[in-house]
Amino acid sequence: MSAPNTTNTLTWQGALPLPELNVILAKGPDSAAFLHGQLSQDVTHQPPDQARLAAYCSAKGRMLASTLNVRPDDETVWMVTDASVSEALLKRLSMFVLRAKTRLSNAGDDVRVWGLAGASLLVPLGAAETEPEGQVRTWAGGQLVRLPAVQGVPRWLWLGSVAASANLAALPALPPSAWSWLEVMSGVPRITQATADQFVPQMVNFELLGGVNFQKGCYPGQEVVARSQYRGTVKRRAALFRAEGEVAMQPGQEVFAEGDPGQPAGLVVLASPSPDGSAWVALVEIKLQAREQATRLGSAEGPLLTPLEMPYSLDAQDA
Repeated sequence: MSAPNTTNTLTWQGALPLPELNVILAKGPDSAAFLHGQLSQDVTHQPPDQARLAAYCSAKGRMLASTLNVRPDDETVWMVTDASVSEALLKRLSMFVLRAKTRLSNAGDDVRVWGLAGASLLVPLGAAETEPEGQVRTWAGGQLVRLPAVQGVPRWLWLGSVAASANLAALPALPPSAWSWLEVMSGVPRITQATADQFVPQMVNFELLGGVNFQKGCYPGQEVVARSQYRGTVKRRAALFRAEGEVAMQPGQEVFAEGDPGQPAGLVVLASPSPDGSAWVALVEIKLQAREQATRLGSAEGPLLTPLEMPYSLDAQDA
């Protein structure tokens, strides 16, 4: 049985730059149509006031990158992705532009990414507690994206230029460990270099979070992703775990279950220390049959991982 998390997050308030995230810029009249044919998400019909998760997959349906897409105008798409896979994603997408009227580039200083968290920011941001997840609006010279709240803590991404980011200087500084802990505990996966080409989207709950549109047209790996969905072949899911002490969990680390200690039962997707240094938390992709077994990090004799409650429901067939 999963244990509730008892970390006190209500005092976490503030903002910080997120250098681990990068933005790929698509500019031109065919930008949305081009990306619509490359990603797991509907980009063509994405409105400017809504951010959408998307996966870029290999032909075998494995995620090479995850993105959060913002479309500030009809001819522009910003793809927020992990910095460690950004260059490879840009290079691979550029190979398929051909005659499409779009220009792909690293946004650099044109679009920087900041994280904001805490209920005390609702008033200065002009936000309501009922603001829907994924809503995008203009604030402080940039685009403000509402993220899923974690244990009552509202969160946002801010996207804007280096010059505009000076407008955030008046906000209190949020510790990086607090942000990374909230990110892990949200249960939203982010593909890094250590986990690229490892997961079909369903293995990390990506379709449950709206990252896969099953009504749109084809994209690389679409047949594999659709088959996994409609034939019920998903045998792995992402779940949250906690490890006590200084265990230094990292994306790409293997985990082992007592029922089959001779082979890995899953991989760490994201991990973070708790701000007080007493423990680590991780989002782990794991075999369904191993979820209720004793699970350890790195080897069958490694640190014990305690399952935590998920912030959202899994499919009925997985529950």
